[in-house]
Amino acid sequence: MGRTAVVGGGVGTLVLALVVMFMGGDPTAILNQQQVAASGAAPRAGGPVQESAAESEQKHFIGVVLADTEDVWNAVFREAGAQYREPKLVLFRDVSQSGCGTAESAMGPFYCPADEKVYLDLGFFDELSSRLGAQGEFARAYVVAHEVGHHVQNLLGVSGRVHEAQQRADKARANALSVRLELQADCLAGVWAARTQAQKNVLQNGDIESALSAASAVGDDRLQRAARGYVQPETFTHGSSEQRMAWFKRGVDGGQIKACDTFSGNGQ
Repeated sequence: MGRTAVVGGGVGTLVLALVVMFMGGDPTAILNQQQVAASGAAPRAGGPVQESAAESEQKHFIGVVLADTEDVWNAVFREAGAQYREPKLVLFRDVSQSGCGTAESAMGPFYCPADEKVYLDLGFFDELSSRLGAQGEFARAYVVAHEVGHHVQNLLGVSGRVHEAQQRADKARANALSVRLELQADCLAGVWAARTQAQKNVLQNGDIESALSAASAVGDDRLQRAARGYVQPETFTHGSSEQRMAWFKRGVDGGQIKACDTFSGNGQ
């Protein structure tokens, strides 16, 4: 492949990413279709854009969650005698340039290993609640923590090893490896939730359920059934709703990276 593969893309489940994913293709292709000389929060049409009150609130909330992930993963890596390298966050509207190609809102949130940045479209969370039915602040927090989970995988060398294995595998095996990578990121998001609660005691009643609803909302089976009325497990790239909820919960219950080995055994 000419570009470093993105991970975590397609969570937004907008039309372009759905079409590619459900046809068994790689959503990275969407990123490579168009190149623009834009970065940061650049809109498609160019020029200054007035920030809405809702977007201002989203930016503040995302910043708070990102800071929480930094606290957790700095501590986890320090406990292991290692140093955590914090990712950067890029918030954008419609389209932006990433180290993995063009970032478009159709991709949903994603992480680019090449530049170690998390990309979030400012309109995505409206999609999460209005079209996918995942309500509550912790549903949004789960999304950010999932993408940061991909950054942790990158630092640990997991993403690189999986990408190399995918290059040698057939399509079915490559998809299965993608599922395991995504489920591990779900589990790492659960580790973040558990450690945040242990450190700060900030979770409220219903927060974990809110995150679980978000994990369920972006299960491949649920999205495929909604899009075309039937499911093709061999084309899954992120995991079923049941799997995504189970691995997030496993991370919450375990609170450690070692609880998140989705690649050994059956990885159920």
